[in-house]
Amino acid sequence: MLLGSYQIYLYIRVRRDPYYSVQSINTIARTEWVKQIIAKREVITAVQTLRNSTMAATFLASTSVLLIVGVLTLSEQGEKLGSIWHSLNFGGAINTQVWTIKTLAILIDLFVAFFAFTMSIRTYNHVGFMLYVPANVQHPILTAEYVSHHLNRAGSLYSIGMRAYYNLVPLVFWLFGPFYMIIATIGLLLTLNKFDRATQ
Repeated sequence: MLLGSYQIYLYIRVRRDPYYSVQSINTIARTEWVKQIIAKREVITAVQTLRNSTMAATFLASTSVLLIVGVLTLSEQGEKLGSIWHSLNFGGAINTQVWTIKTLAILIDLFVAFFAFTMSIRTYNHVGFMLYVPANVQHPILTAEYVSHHLNRAGSLYSIGMRAYYNLVPLVFWLFGPFYMIIATIGLLLTLNKFDRATQ
């Protein structure tokens, strides 16, 4: 609920002030970048930038799969590890059903990250084709605005994947107990609040 409230707060602030968050500044930068690339036909710059973005998303999607496998392995050891992991638990439930819910929450979060990063890769690939439509082709759809819309969609999907990774912090601490989860959530919110704001 705390993380959801923060996202709503951030959304409202960005609606009032488009220059409030780093994400909105990045959206503006990507839009201007596409216009520049299309106008000057800077192929090498565009290829390198899209390749870097695709490689980063690929690495993070692969990491999500590895973490999913790790959590599935961990869930099989739930009964054995439960007593060890809950040795610092000062007030939360420690039965098997709660352990299952906790690992399921981590799995769902990792699957969200995986799909966000893979959809980001897919969209970056589409943008690569859209950028290189010959200048003499006057297609009514493939405008700079349309291409930048897709590039910004890829950037948004990448951000969703990163948010899912950040949300893992309180979920992992939840394995040790609810108090640790609350402390980790507050720490995450303070960190996000600092780094989401664009510098003036």
